[in-house]
Amino acid sequence: MSTLPPGFRLSVLDRSRTREGESPSQALRDTVRLAREAEALGYHRFWVSEHHGVPGVAGSAPTVLAAAVAAATSAIRVGTGGVMLPNHRPLVVAEQFGVLASLFPDRIDMGLGRSLGFTDGVRRALGHDKDEAETFPERIEELLGWFTGTQTAHPGVHARPAEGLRVPPFVLATGAGARIAAEAGLPLVVGDLRHRARLTAAVDAYRAAFRPSAWASEPYVVVSGTIAVAATEAEARRLLVPEAWGMAYSRTRGDFPPLAPPERIERLPMTERQRGLYEDGLAGHLHGTEQQVAEGLADAVRETGADEVLVTTSTYDREALLASYRGLARAVGLAPRAGRRPDTDRERDIG
Repeated sequence: MSTLPPGFRLSVLDRSRTREGESPSQALRDTVRLAREAEALGYHRFWVSEHHGVPGVAGSAPTVLAAAVAAATSAIRVGTGGVMLPNHRPLVVAEQFGVLASLFPDRIDMGLGRSLGFTDGVRRALGHDKDEAETFPERIEELLGWFTGTQTAHPGVHARPAEGLRVPPFVLATGAGARIAAEAGLPLVVGDLRHRARLTAAVDAYRAAFRPSAWASEPYVVVSGTIAVAATEAEARRLLVPEAWGMAYSRTRGDFPPLAPPERIERLPMTERQRGLYEDGLAGHLHGTEQQVAEGLADAVRETGADEVLVTTSTYDREALLASYRGLARAVGLAPRAGRRPDTDRERDIG
């Protein structure tokens, strides 16, 4: 069914989205469950995200959650999509990833972003302001220097146990961030699949400006996006409804809510602006039957030249989400990992 190029990789980013009436604890446990499923199905990586003070997102401490995911799996690569570097001291980030890489050798990825808090209040609570995003290149340089032992900002200080370890870094970015990745010679994670022309332009600019480094000898592009698979195109589109409404609500209310059931969302009264944002949130995502998605994904990869796609799908119905990831794995011909049984190793659950 799939016509993707040889060596193509498919991975998962989960943001630990909460659902109405359920606890953040449940969302975090479901992230671990999804990671085990992704491993069994043959996905290449499983990443978790960093959000602070967001009611609809439980994933606030990505390196902590990555440790739980890595402990519950055995083969899939685990990482962050990403640690927002302006929020943290590079030494502390290096130490955290050093611990992860020491506990789970050759399985840890270090995805790094330049965003700050969701609101002014969150940024103040973190002790940072918007201007600190401009320090991203310097922070990356210092962070990588802690691993190689070449950082010069703090003579005589060493990051333990990070120094000497090789944890693959990735830059999550668009625009200026893509240029930073190219100049630093690092792999790029860029989104999203909906905006194909803008995405392709960013990838082309990154490849043209790429400078080989000790971390990557050639450009490597991971494209992110929402992909929904179901028995029919209409059912797949319905999986997009909760996240589309969450984005519309956050843009008009300043607060990102827990995911709601699509049948309730479809009955909600919406302002004209909310309706426009909601419809925009539904548009352009890759969704449909296994055959439709396989063809659409192959087209996207050809257009962008992506080496890997990072799938970021969220929806209210967890079982439908799992079924979507299973359908996507079949659509692209992922090879299941031997010895891994999807969603049956309950004894490995945390708690």
